[in-house]
Amino acid sequence: MTHLKNNSELAVIHSMLDELPSVDAMQKSLTEELFTVQDVVRYLVSCFSSYDIYVGHGTDNYWDEALEIVQAVMHLKPPCDDSTLNSRLTSSERDIIFKIVYQRIINRIPTPYLTHRAFFCGREFYVDDRVIIPRSPIGELIENGFLPYVDSQPKRILDMCTGSGCIAIAMALHFDEKVEVDAVDVSEDALEVCRINIEGYNLENCVFPIKSDLFQDLQTGDKYDLIVANPPYVDAYDLATMPEEYRCEPELALGSGEDGLDCAKRILCDAPQYLEDDGLLVMEVGNSEEHLVDLFDTVPFHFVDLKRGGCGVFILSKEQLLAYHEVFLKALSETKND
Repeated sequence: MTHLKNNSELAVIHSMLDELPSVDAMQKSLTEELFTVQDVVRYLVSCFSSYDIYVGHGTDNYWDEALEIVQAVMHLKPPCDDSTLNSRLTSSERDIIFKIVYQRIINRIPTPYLTHRAFFCGREFYVDDRVIIPRSPIGELIENGFLPYVDSQPKRILDMCTGSGCIAIAMALHFDEKVEVDAVDVSEDALEVCRINIEGYNLENCVFPIKSDLFQDLQTGDKYDLIVANPPYVDAYDLATMPEEYRCEPELALGSGEDGLDCAKRILCDAPQYLEDDGLLVMEVGNSEEHLVDLFDTVPFHFVDLKRGGCGVFILSKEQLLAYHEVFLKALSETKND
């Protein structure tokens, strides 16, 4: 028998530690007991940890997730300084925070869908559940002007599978609106969100939303200096086992066949027809990078070394796409036959 076995107080302590904060307890704490930004954020971190929510839609830790909720309610943009942390929240702000946190924890709705905002390349974008939440590591390439791969000002860029339009808009802004960007998506719902963001940045004369099933409905003969593609690439296993938060996003924008490469194969086959002779394809396949390399083991994909995290972003020239065109066609035909 251990010395602590009969200590009833220990059992109470352990029970209290194991008990999840109830909805009523969270509401009371947030609306009646906590007042400063720092106090509320600290409490939210504890709640998120207790409920083991998943973060990955704009943040990668509980503190930043909590802080983004509070800042959104305060109509402030990150980063948050010490003066903000020490400021007091109004009762109405704390009430809204509780309502958001309830949906975030109990219904596992990603924060950007609750606040209608997400950040990409340092810019704010409107989002709702008609589009996936911006998080592509391609943003790192955009901020670097695609150097060293692109060494001159592009005239025309195609953003394939544009979703919210964040990639297209970020590219247009980086190149000082001296570029024409076609923002393509098969979903009219997604293009409606894209238009909201285009109008928000007054880029109607620079970024053009186009409805098309990949290249299928694009004008024959169109040529681009750069094609940037962030297609659906989640394989069947990851789609079946992904955290609950991802199930709030449109499945059309996530899954792409058993190996996650159905869309990627089509893009690889058709892209050279739409590239200038010195044009480049930049494409993200995320965790399906392994499937891609296994399937096309003779193709010299150049995978970008991403300093800020992420994986599966590769670059191929038009010359390379043409050189391996038959390889890509064969893989695509086998997909259609399955």
